[in-house]
Amino acid sequence: MQTAPHHPVAIHMQPHDGKESDAPPYPYARAATGPQPKDYVLWSLFSFSFLNACCLGFAALVFSIKSRDRKVVGDPEGATTYGKTSKCLNIAALIVSVIILIIFIIILITFAAAFQAQMQEMMKKRH
Repeated sequence: MQTAPHHPVAIHMQPHDGKESDAPPYPYARAATGPQPKDYVLWSLFSFSFLNACCLGFAALVFSIKSRDRKVVGDPEGATTYGKTSKCLNIAALIVSVIILIIFIIILITFAAAFQAQMQEMMKKRH
């Protein structure tokens, strides 16, 4: 049985000052300099699940995810822009869904009243 040749491993034990030029910037490691931009992901998930009129909830979810991605990358301006777009789409989805719901209820009540009137007229003709 052959064994692999033994190669020594060199470990450089020098102090680390954190100022390496080739080190990638990690936005999650930086200190918070202010309030983080909102991405409205939970509201967008709710809109996508329950208020997806005209696919506005889906569009809001897409922009929320883009906003979160921009936040992770360290682009607060882009995250704010996408977040505002997501908020507007969530509001539009809510308004359109409420209007559709109100129209549906009005139509339902109208049909129920017409059906009741027909039933009463049929009962009068029977007697």
